[in-house]
Amino acid sequence: MTAPGPGGLSVTLCRDPREFGALGGQWDALHRRCATATPFQSHAWLHSWWLSYGQEGRLRVILARRGGRLVGAAPLMLAHRPMPLLVPLGGGISDFFDVLVDEDEAGRAASALARGLDRAARHTVIDLREVRPDASAQLLFGMWPGARSRLTDSTCLELPAEPVDVLVRRMSSSRGQRVRSKLRKADALGIVCEPVPEHGVPAAVGRLLRLHELQWHGRSVNPEHLTARFHAHLVRATRRMVRDGEASLTEFRMGGEVVAVNMALHSGRLTGGYLYGAHPSLRDRKVDMATLLLRDVAGQAAGAGRDVLSLLRGSEQYKSHWQPVSVVNQRLLLARSALAPLLRLRESQVTARGLAARTVKARFPAARDWHGRLTDLTAVGR
Repeated sequence: MTAPGPGGLSVTLCRDPREFGALGGQWDALHRRCATATPFQSHAWLHSWWLSYGQEGRLRVILARRGGRLVGAAPLMLAHRPMPLLVPLGGGISDFFDVLVDEDEAGRAASALARGLDRAARHTVIDLREVRPDASAQLLFGMWPGARSRLTDSTCLELPAEPVDVLVRRMSSSRGQRVRSKLRKADALGIVCEPVPEHGVPAAVGRLLRLHELQWHGRSVNPEHLTARFHAHLVRATRRMVRDGEASLTEFRMGGEVVAVNMALHSGRLTGGYLYGAHPSLRDRKVDMATLLLRDVAGQAAGAGRDVLSLLRGSEQYKSHWQPVSVVNQRLLLARSALAPLLRLRESQVTARGLAARTVKARFPAARDWHGRLTDLTAVGR
């Protein structure tokens, strides 16, 4: 532990997975007190991710405390390729990264985390992907004393958290009529949705992933979604998050049979549709599953009084029909001043890789579902 800094906060570096696992209660309390937190910063999501994807000796979680109270956390891990880096826990299957800071002392907590990161990154560049423009990590970036760079990352689309009948009014009258007609058709087919309770999560996740594989059979699918480690992560994380109100699973039934399963994630301000699976027979019946999913998730977001309905990463054309707002995530690079040349090298690598990825996608358009889960040929798990 470091001595208390100017704000009276002490900083520690957690490298022990057992210690990280034991932080659940404190972490959850801080997550609730952080106004910018997204579901991907919940302890359930991050600890489960580590159990599936973490590597021994790589954990680097910066913790800031006042007395015994956790007021700041930066969940990171060490990577060795293509150079020594500190990168976010959560990897490519997480749509947003942020640090957690107590809303009542956000500036002091961010300053304490910056002190801790300066000590932890003596020989590494800090590479923070998928940072929202209003994230608490932006505070840390603003006060960082060394070298730094801000790049663009994924585009996300957002809607106000309103019921679908309100969202339809954002469309042109002709398109709105078509959406209402599609919803009436699905209702006439007898498709009903049922929330999955905590004890039903493991079976529902299994059905979701089987249906997800079926819907993409013969087309490009993110191969990570078909792995045992992803399955295990979703079961662990979602069961706990459903219990805590941070996730929901909805099963869509027709004639008593489950024909689709949808997973949504929640935090204080935001609800986002994360992943779904739907039986291919629904396409034959001309069921617009994307619209059904949006009605379900929009109802959840509005019912909980949240501000934002996020369509998460991806700017597919059909999403634009709802007149969403584009929000571009950022990639923040930080390093000690002495490591500025290494940071610039990392910046050039990222820029070149982005250009290569755009070229590949232009020639071989990636398969996407409505949640923006796309096959990226340049990143594991994304």
